[in-house]
Amino acid sequence: GKAMTYFVNQYHKLQNIFLDGKIELDNNKIENAIRPMAIGRKNYLFCGSHKAAQNAAMLYSFFGSCKMQNINPREWLANTLEKIPDHSIQKLEELLPGYQENSIL
Repeated sequence: GKAMTYFVNQYHKLQNIFLDGKIELDNNKIENAIRPMAIGRKNYLFCGSHKAAQNAAMLYSFFGSCKMQNINPREWLANTLEKIPDHSIQKLEELLPGYQENSIL
């Protein structure tokens, strides 16, 4: 009975899946994509300090962006570290993985 009540109450949300064939029935693709980040979150507990955990999270985000855009993270990081001393602080977004001048971030 509880399952049927839940289904009836949620049907209006589910019917979009049946009306539009482009909508995925499950979210396995996104869950698989974020799994390394979720595992990393637990590891941040052992970073030593809040600041160290924030830095680790930032690096995970940068490397995750590289992975999603098929960019070699080692090359991106080496290139970024080389450019950053002479780069304008107002244009730091240009150093992000996959940055393109006319793209909307």
